[in-house]
Amino acid sequence: MKPARIIVLGVALFAGAIAFMLSGRDAPPPQVTVVQPTMDMVDILVARSDIQLGSALKPEDLSWQTWPSAAASSQFIRKSAHPGALDEFKGSIARAPFVAGEPIREQKLIKADGSGFMSAILTSGMRAISTDISPETGVGGFILPNDRVDVLLTRRDAESQKQSGGDGFVSETVLRNVRVLAIDQTVEEKNGQKVVVGKTATLELAPRQTETLALSRQRGTLSLALRSLAESRPNARTSAEEEPERASGSVNFVRYGISSVQVLK
Repeated sequence: MKPARIIVLGVALFAGAIAFMLSGRDAPPPQVTVVQPTMDMVDILVARSDIQLGSALKPEDLSWQTWPSAAASSQFIRKSAHPGALDEFKGSIARAPFVAGEPIREQKLIKADGSGFMSAILTSGMRAISTDISPETGVGGFILPNDRVDVLLTRRDAESQKQSGGDGFVSETVLRNVRVLAIDQTVEEKNGQKVVVGKTATLELAPRQTETLALSRQRGTLSLALRSLAESRPNARTSAEEEPERASGSVNFVRYGISSVQVLK
């Protein structure tokens, strides 16, 4: 056999072997195209930085942030409904603090329209009234704005003094669960140290309660009792609220070495 034929036959056999090997392999899997689900998005007005209680809003305090539409509450301010919100809410006063990134809600804002800060944060139908306090009557300076307190009146009672022969002081709770709007604090020097002393507490009261407080100030000394955070909701009910308004119990007085018990009815 001629060498040329041998070469042609070898090439043909080699090509056949390659074709046989390729035909035995599995076909490549089909390409699957994954379609990402579409999500409706909406622009929500949020606080760009922390906003303190009573702060007047400026456009730079606010920004738009994209949220999933399903996660956006109906109370949030949407760009589709308020495209000019950055200017629309300029000058509004924050009735509650905001943290950076928190959605802005109209319920936590109020248009001051030139009014002062205190009248802007007052709840509708309520009044603001101030009373003098001291470290001894104001829980040592631990009462802060938005805390809730009870107001106690300590006074001298002639009838109790006649019956017990003691000093005749009685104490009663005249107001319960009232909101502290502000604490007037000044820096004073005491014993060589700088301490913060609150001298005036401004309380949020109903009209009839303001009359009670004004009368109580004339009758004796007022003290504030700080309420637990768990009992600080506006309409919180506690077992203490079912007690009579006037404190009951007894006080043991020691005068000149002689002990006597005074009953507070």
